[in-house]
Amino acid sequence: MYKYLAVSNEIENMIKSGRYKEGERIPSIRSLTRNYNCNKSTVISALNELERRHIVYSLPKSGYYVVTRKPNLTKGEKLILNFSSSAPDPEVFPYLDFQHCINQAIDIYKNDLFIYGTPKGLSSLIDVIQKQLANYQVFTNKKNIFITSGVQQALSILASIPFPNNKETILIEQPGYHLFIDYLETHKVPVVGIERTGEGIDMLELERIFKSENIKFFYTMPRYHNPLGTSYSQEEKKKILELAKKYDVYIVEDDYLADFEQNLKADPIFSYDDFSHVIYLKSYSKIIFPGLRIGIAVIPESIVERFSKYKSVLDIDSSMLSQAALEIYIKSGMFERHKEKIKASYLLRAKCLTSLLEKKIDSSNHIYKYSPLKNICVHTYIELDKKISCEKLINRLKKKSIIVDTADSSYLNSFPIKKSILKINVSNVAEDYIDEGINEIIQEIEYLSRKNFV
Repeated sequence: MYKYLAVSNEIENMIKSGRYKEGERIPSIRSLTRNYNCNKSTVISALNELERRHIVYSLPKSGYYVVTRKPNLTKGEKLILNFSSSAPDPEVFPYLDFQHCINQAIDIYKNDLFIYGTPKGLSSLIDVIQKQLANYQVFTNKKNIFITSGVQQALSILASIPFPNNKETILIEQPGYHLFIDYLETHKVPVVGIERTGEGIDMLELERIFKSENIKFFYTMPRYHNPLGTSYSQEEKKKILELAKKYDVYIVEDDYLADFEQNLKADPIFSYDDFSHVIYLKSYSKIIFPGLRIGIAVIPESIVERFSKYKSVLDIDSSMLSQAALEIYIKSGMFERHKEKIKASYLLRAKCLTSLLEKKIDSSNHIYKYSPLKNICVHTYIELDKKISCEKLINRLKKKSIIVDTADSSYLNSFPIKKSILKINVSNVAEDYIDEGINEIIQEIEYLSRKNFV
């Protein structure tokens, strides 16, 4: 065994035994070098290995801290594997870094944080966001950037305000974002759906809808679609924009997982527009933690004034403390460091998930099937035959401490084509347990299929 692995194992054992407690700083690199009678590079390699596995967490100019431990299960207790949650893994939340940024924000901004801000958001954060957006090929003026209380607030405002094209109906992909669907149906907003599959959407059908359905805007998740996990090709993105301009339809591009992109050439639809028809949305909930409630909306000049007015009526401003802390978090370089860490972790989980599904699901099987993703994602889906009871499947897996869910809530009540989809998300399942969980899921599907198809 390599020396650094022996050192990392020893430190991990001390964490498991409670010698180093959660949130506690472990000894310095110099101390560990003396303790294990090795050189500095060996200790650093050991700590990097523990950090990669999210057992310790580094804080610049401070040292290494215990972030989490494997769950301590009592005898007979089984670990719950949650394949339904799309929230980021709590084990990789940047607790210490962000706590430091919040404290700094209070020191720097003092009284400014405890008064009302502006509907647009903290101006110094907008300066930082403008530069960061350029990394995603989103080049825009500061006056067009709004800080919102998550993407959901931006969507509710866009659904409410009149657009220059004087149209009223919203088009959404099916399946699609369940919370936006809930909002539209609750508020009785005119809405129609277009089917999206593993192969994308039918461009002829999209053109027909644009031409005949009085579409105000098309809400789409081009990258890592939720719940399918699929992504549009660059050609598809350009074609969607071409049709939107032809029929004067706006595009609301929800790029909520932009930070996890592995393909550097995968640009958003916004990058092909002339700043007239695409509204770009980005969230920080999936990369940092959901409670941050900060989203970004890049709004075309034609609706900036209306958007600003509606937002000021809704909440005056988003949390100033969260905005100030995020500004410091990005400027300090902590965001980029955290992004690379969680991106690498999710890529390993995504590779593990997709390779398992490809290996275990026969492509000629018509009872349940998996369509391999061209751009692998931390979440995907298994399509089931209608004869397999999803309710029974979910209940049987629950008894085995495995949580799964269907995509039923991701469809409009009025949409005629509802596929039986089992969502599979590993953002909250450690890499070590993905194989075990997928095996159980496949076994239960096969058990129910034998009962129904024998």
